[in-house]
Amino acid sequence: MKQVRAKKALGQHFLIDLSIAQRIAETVDEALGKMPILEIGPGMGVLTQFFLDKGHDLYAIELDKESIEYLMQHKPNLNGRLYSADFLKMDLDQIFPNGQKFALTGNYPYNISSQIFFKLLEHRDQIPLCTGMLQKEVAQRLASPPGNKDYGILSVLLQAWYDVEYLFTVDENVFNPPPKVKSGVIRLRRNDKTCLGCDEKDFKKVVKTAFNLRRKTLRNSLKGMISPGKEEVLSNEIFNKRPEQLSVEEFVDLTNMIITNKGTSK
Repeated sequence: MKQVRAKKALGQHFLIDLSIAQRIAETVDEALGKMPILEIGPGMGVLTQFFLDKGHDLYAIELDKESIEYLMQHKPNLNGRLYSADFLKMDLDQIFPNGQKFALTGNYPYNISSQIFFKLLEHRDQIPLCTGMLQKEVAQRLASPPGNKDYGILSVLLQAWYDVEYLFTVDENVFNPPPKVKSGVIRLRRNDKTCLGCDEKDFKKVVKTAFNLRRKTLRNSLKGMISPGKEEVLSNEIFNKRPEQLSVEEFVDLTNMIITNKGTSK
């Protein structure tokens, strides 16, 4: 069977450099233990092969039917472990029932990478390790510390539950077809938090509201969340800051402050 044709609608850019695939696989090996691995979008199995060669307990999800046909022909070890599905819509209990822990990896499609990490958050207690490649700017954003212009909503939400590392940059010419941007490889390891110290829904709302108006101070962006008659809380010095200046812990404190003085407006 000939090689799979990359499809723009699926954001496919097939990795062709085996040394890069090996480096990505090694980022999983270093922290894996005995957990099974779920690979998103294996394509023609360049990364897949390194996991299979090392005897890992590997499963894969692929949306592209042409890629599935290719993998079934060239990677028979995936028989019964390759799922034709959309990761964003799939019930992961079909593969890992009863909260079984697993590592997540892949050369993530650029066009859905952020959604993949939002789903990761939903299953954070089931996925203690995540590694893989995505657009460099997005990877940098996820790992960015406070005070950096790349620091944003997903940075805060992920770093609340994971230790995020930006590992290395990958050039365009190691893909077919080459993307127009560089890629970055990251690794996320679940931290030891079991509770944020505030209501999680409120935390998400505060973070998203603050960053949606990131050029404004928190006093201006969040004042609509304060109840009439309780505006005195806005005199706290934290409200002089902009959202990119706050650590996860400061966002937790800010959330508790706002909920204590919460209004009913949007």
